[in-house]
Amino acid sequence: MAREFATCVEYGLSLSKRIYYGKEMTPAATAAMTRSMSVKSSDVDESYFPTAVMAYAVVPEPDMVDNPDVPSYQPYVHGRCEPPALIPLHMHGVAAMEIDCCLDHANVCFSGAWRVHCIKASSKCDVRFAVPMGEQGSLLGVEVEVTGKSYHSQLIEAGDANNEKVSKGGNGQLMRGSTYTFKIPQVVGGSTVSIKVIWSQKLLYHEGQFSLNVPFSFPAFVNPIGKKISKREKILLNVSSGVGKEILCNSTSHALKELRREVGKMGFLYDAEVLTWSSSDFIFSYNVYSKDLFGGVLLQSPLLRDIDDGQMFCFYLFPGNNQSMKAFRKEVIFIIDINGGTNILVPLKQAIKLLAETTNSIPLIFLITDGAVEDERDICNFVKGYLTNGGSISLRISTFGIGSFCNHHFLRMLAQIGRGHFDIAYDADSVDFRMQKLFTTASSIILADITVDALEHLESLEMLPSCIPDLSRGSPLIVSGRYSGNFPDSVKISGTLTDMSKFTIDLKARKAKDLPFDRVVARRQIDLLTANAWLSGSKELEQKVAKRSIQTGVPSEYTLMVLHQTLKDEKAPETILIQDVFNKINPLKKTDSQETIMLGNLCVGFGNLAATAGNIPPGTEETRSSEATEMLVKAASNCCGRVADRCCCMCFIQSCSYMNNQCAILLSQICAALACVECINCCFELCECG
Repeated sequence: MAREFATCVEYGLSLSKRIYYGKEMTPAATAAMTRSMSVKSSDVDESYFPTAVMAYAVVPEPDMVDNPDVPSYQPYVHGRCEPPALIPLHMHGVAAMEIDCCLDHANVCFSGAWRVHCIKASSKCDVRFAVPMGEQGSLLGVEVEVTGKSYHSQLIEAGDANNEKVSKGGNGQLMRGSTYTFKIPQVVGGSTVSIKVIWSQKLLYHEGQFSLNVPFSFPAFVNPIGKKISKREKILLNVSSGVGKEILCNSTSHALKELRREVGKMGFLYDAEVLTWSSSDFIFSYNVYSKDLFGGVLLQSPLLRDIDDGQMFCFYLFPGNNQSMKAFRKEVIFIIDINGGTNILVPLKQAIKLLAETTNSIPLIFLITDGAVEDERDICNFVKGYLTNGGSISLRISTFGIGSFCNHHFLRMLAQIGRGHFDIAYDADSVDFRMQKLFTTASSIILADITVDALEHLESLEMLPSCIPDLSRGSPLIVSGRYSGNFPDSVKISGTLTDMSKFTIDLKARKAKDLPFDRVVARRQIDLLTANAWLSGSKELEQKVAKRSIQTGVPSEYTLMVLHQTLKDEKAPETILIQDVFNKINPLKKTDSQETIMLGNLCVGFGNLAATAGNIPPGTEETRSSEATEMLVKAASNCCGRVADRCCCMCFIQSCSYMNNQCAILLSQICAALACVECINCCFELCECG
């Protein structure tokens, strides 16, 4: 999907050479516009993949390409573009972002406008928007303005789609797990389209420093042709530590001006006229400094017309910068599934057996897979039963998925049961970075077996996740939920340190004033509740997830996004910003003349057994199996020596379609990667290579 998109953009740029802008107004040639069609496909992906919010003219017929103001009357071009070419539109006016950061979460609101500069004034074309989002991004809402009409998004329950008159023209697609694209139909050549889009994303955390990276790098070919066209960039950044501690700014990519400062809060503004649009992402980093481990509890009343009557709470722990707090020793087993029919339960049982006698260190299992299996619920129930019925309570299981064919919710649930961590790489190129990030977080545990006291007297309690993960140097710990009753003034958190001594800390509870912590925890709660609904098969829990998804605006597996069209002479319904205040439980009222366009589900589903059985490569259908394997070996080679004091690797490969010696080569490479640490055992279930 991503490769086809990039190829369509490349062809669109080639078509745009037909456009005549007048004397002395020829656009400067760029590397992107002059690149040969024989370039490597992997290079095509990166060159033309969007790195900021973009708009494209969808061109099925080359003859419609021309300057709407100065027709060139070029010869007719026969034929059609299959698939349609995508011509990047010129961006005009103001590119603005408003960003709110709290704890490890950011809400981003982007607005911008583009002119359909490449389509005849007598013609119409669809306009495709692409919205790249940052770390673990989730699309929350969209508003689009075009000549004579506007569109706004809404989440609906999946079952309600059958009750509405819905057009399929939106063609929403999620590419590489973090870039969402959709179409607006039939826009007149020469007109202007504008968008306001809201998404959420996470901040990266490392040794007390938070880093925000928002896609804001525009390619040269979106700069409009003409010397007097105004271009202005504006970024409003609001930062709240959420913990009442001083914020220390480290670095920024754009020239921010400080607007305000108080304990735990800061405001910044970047506002500038520019000659060309920003060619770098917006990056901002800051420290919430504390030498020692610290934390707190935030309380908040339910939102207006909340589907849940319970009060909201959130407690957090930060690892601090005390280097004397050593990380636990680890005994690690890697269970690696490589591109065949997958069998997870057998090697998982073998790994647990190998680690059963572990003492004075944390036994840690990393499960890495690109496929789905039929007995996933049995696997979760087996591990849950083992840990509940006298098994090793210190066992940790972290999971890593590659591509969209594996069941992310199974992997998330297995990691939750095993008090570990979960991450995903949607394409082979991101395997190395994301796997190293997971290994670093899961293997730098400084406080284990965490429990919460003083909550037993509450009338009711929902805590997510129910099994509290360990505190790692690589990530703050955030647990949230709902309760009814009188919440205590303080909560006692207990855990085990590396020397096996007990550690306790009292966290004071306080009302969350001017802190949108409901936004901070919304995505976490939706993901965890979805995993619970999948494991239990509870329709009631699925309904709860859907309603909470609609209320918070965070997409889920049980909701769909639609676009409602409103003509300019009609009274527009509530905007997505007003809906944030008055919630979105009830469908918006719309007149009979309104059109509704289906964008579809914004999530990844529950795995693909057929694709797994068919040995389709991970990430994208175009990625060759050998490429993904090489990425996996490289990541394992880079990480194995750092994460474990003693290590073992178990590869399970079934019905492999590789060449005869591919599996042996892979296993030898992984063994070589593990040679720098003490191996407790190396056992492999080899494939049948024919």
